[in-house]
Amino acid sequence: EVQLVESGGGLVQPGGSLRLSCAASGFTFSTYPMSWVCQAPGKGLEWVSTINSGGSSTNYADYVKGRFTMSRDNAKITLYLQMNSLKPEDTAVYYCARANLLISDSDYDYWGQGTQVTVSS
Repeated sequence: EVQLVESGGGLVQPGGSLRLSCAASGFTFSTYPMSWVCQAPGKGLEWVSTINSGGSSTNYADYVKGRFTMSRDNAKITLYLQMNSLKPEDTAVYYCARANLLISDSDYDYWGQGTQVTVSS
């Protein structure tokens, strides 16, 4: 069974940092590109970042460039998102998602339960 479990969210002040983790199981993690997406209160899903299967290449949404860094440890079958210089508008539930290889690495077939990030003073 494919499982993705996010953790590391919480309450942080503007300008602060968080490190999110996503523990994967039930599939060959090292084969798949992975992404982070988020959903702000009352809003739809928004793409944050994507990393290739080997972890050598990343892409980011413009609004997080220079602030967020995505990485993966295929030996630990874990995905990470280092979030720095956080802004109130970053407040959202953050999900890790597996690429749907039948479509493209920008389409997803499995999601985690999400972890809440709240940026507020």
